[in-house]
Amino acid sequence: MNSHTKDSQPKPLSVVLAGGGTAGHISPLLAIADAIKSLRPDARILAVGTPNGMETRLVPAAGYELATIDRVPFPRKPSADLFKLPGRLAAAVKQAGRILDDAHADVLLGVGGYVCTPMYLAAWRRRIPIVIHEANTRAGLANRVGAMFTKHVGVAFPETRLRHARHVGMPMRKAIAGLDREAWRAEARQSLGLDAGQPALIVTGGSSGAQSINRTIAGAVAALAEAGIQTLHITGRGKAVTNDDGAPLSADGYHQVEYVDAMEKVYAAADVLLARSGAATVSEVAAVGLPAVFVPLPIGNGEQAMNASALVNAGAALLVDDGALTAEWLKAEVIPLLTDQARLEDMASKAKGLGIRNADQRMADLVLEAVSE
Repeated sequence: MNSHTKDSQPKPLSVVLAGGGTAGHISPLLAIADAIKSLRPDARILAVGTPNGMETRLVPAAGYELATIDRVPFPRKPSADLFKLPGRLAAAVKQAGRILDDAHADVLLGVGGYVCTPMYLAAWRRRIPIVIHEANTRAGLANRVGAMFTKHVGVAFPETRLRHARHVGMPMRKAIAGLDREAWRAEARQSLGLDAGQPALIVTGGSSGAQSINRTIAGAVAALAEAGIQTLHITGRGKAVTNDDGAPLSADGYHQVEYVDAMEKVYAAADVLLARSGAATVSEVAAVGLPAVFVPLPIGNGEQAMNASALVNAGAALLVDDGALTAEWLKAEVIPLLTDQARLEDMASKAKGLGIRNADQRMADLVLEAVSE
């Protein structure tokens, strides 16, 4: 693609980034956008999402412009929606084409989600180079389609099977990628209301919370306190854990909040994190070197267990099925771990050995490589 105008002045690089729906798509997209800007401050960046995804809030908050196209879900089963699919997809591809034309796009980067399939098809028709990042061990449908049109494909996990995949890691915010847990621990604990010297378990079920995890923690607070362990329980919005009388659960060393805005504080303050094994969480705890207990989401196609497998196999994390996570299991497995400093240090260094901190830069390089060809 010609990047020079007639008077041979280089025109600013125009990058269109597509993806959205969940924070799992939007966070890497924004990290890649920032990395492109640091390599090419002249770059014009436009993000594309759907009108009702989290991107409508997160992208403008990060300082980037957002365009939207209609969401075209692919029906999983034969239904009336299946007959509407070709028309809906054609309309979305038309919208996508207009966005690419108006942006004078030099390259399209997609991170997956409903918005990407029409964007990939519109870019392919225009011979605009396509770059893909896949965050999960099992690639989504949109990125499987997109990988047919490009060889510039980055993946967060080495196990991900996608054409032309290169293992680049998970792009993440600089505050996490550059986190020094030791240096920030005291400050992070103070800001979260935790004791500086006591072992700390931090529990999260994600922004929407996980009722099964919440129930188990509620049943284990007394045993944790007895073992001298403090617990910060991030319950999820609207999911406060209560006693029988409806008052918030309270116990020695137990703190509950619905949400923590800056996860880097959690990573710095925790000795062990107990969480779901979403792709971002797994990648982030590896990057910062944090021992973890993963409780994969019990629904879906087993993807979350696959996400965690490298850390578990390396001895950097424990894995327990949702149904097997009981107060008894925590007493038998997690309390001894939290009181064994040598084991915690060993797990932390094994996690760090698998972590990738510069995936955002690797993806920015892939974008510039695609443009230059």
